[in-house]
Amino acid sequence: MTRTIPHFVGGTPVTPEDGRFADVFDPSTGAVQARVPLASAEEVRRVIGNAEQAQAAWAATNPQKRARVLLRFLDLVQQEMTSL
Repeated sequence: MTRTIPHFVGGTPVTPEDGRFADVFDPSTGAVQARVPLASAEEVRRVIGNAEQAQAAWAATNPQKRARVLLRFLDLVQQEMTSL
């Protein structure tokens, strides 16, 4: 079964309202690795609004703490890449 990679909005996984998805291909083999939801224009507007609200708090966060968050994110991405 192909895994589905959801959108995350405000820390919550969100599936598209209309149920449209696109395949994610492995560039080295051409095989389908996953699928991702396709958002409607209205869903994109809601996501942008959420990001605009979150940006003020992020900008007020100490740069050293922001760097730690980003480095942790990078660690998580690297762990996920090695698990594939």
